[in-house]
Amino acid sequence: MDSFTRNGLTFDVTDAGPADGPVVILLHGFPQDRTAWDQVTPLLNEAGYRTLAPDQRGYSPRATPRGRSAYVIPELVKDVEALIDASGAERVHLVGHDWGGGVAWAARSALADRLWGVTVLSTPHTAAMLKSPSQWPHSSYMIGFQIPWVAERAVGRTLPGLYIKGGVPKEQALRYAERFKDPSSLTGPLNWYRAMLSKTSSTPRGPKAQVPTTYLWGSRDPFLGRAAAEKTAEFVKGDYEFREIDAQHWLPETNAQDVVEAITRIPAP
Repeated sequence: MDSFTRNGLTFDVTDAGPADGPVVILLHGFPQDRTAWDQVTPLLNEAGYRTLAPDQRGYSPRATPRGRSAYVIPELVKDVEALIDASGAERVHLVGHDWGGGVAWAARSALADRLWGVTVLSTPHTAAMLKSPSQWPHSSYMIGFQIPWVAERAVGRTLPGLYIKGGVPKEQALRYAERFKDPSSLTGPLNWYRAMLSKTSSTPRGPKAQVPTTYLWGSRDPFLGRAAAEKTAEFVKGDYEFREIDAQHWLPETNAQDVVEAITRIPAP
């Protein structure tokens, strides 16, 4: 499978590993794309897992609707559900980094019956972030993201240094910078932040989630602080493990082995 569709949108996907292996879906963050997982997927494939890494809404060229209302959390979760359906699997292990982690937390509640595991990288539970005042200064950059076109140009100028300072390998950092060089390429990704202010962007409710979950956090993450990371445990029911490692924010690109160990902590059914 190299793509899937939902409501007229077509999402690009990298499908790798044994076709009959347990399915692991990998959701990238901002501003990244499915290649964020290029060091992670070979390790999972060697271990017998089938991996599906999509370019998400606003990143796939054929899945970039106009208007911030198209980027609310319920829509992002429905995209994940459509990918699960397209995969042919009854249940999957859902992995998300950064914004992909935010979608994974929401899907853990809304799609609990379709998941046999969840692994979140970097991003604390949404409720933990809201209830941790020390996190708010870390997230203040989101205010500037609300200004159309100004934000696109400002973000585009800072990307190369942001990646390299964060430890992303130079080749990948330059590839990302090239991908988002045109300010218009950042409008879809920034609409994820702009949609946060919508009344319809709340996390969809589902059954009380008991999905086994691992949360991996880098102690030197400049965007997502310790208080919210540690408070996440208060909002996760069932089998849950918090893992802290000496790392920055871009865990798929810089700490692939740690990521794989976090994912495989939860046994496949």
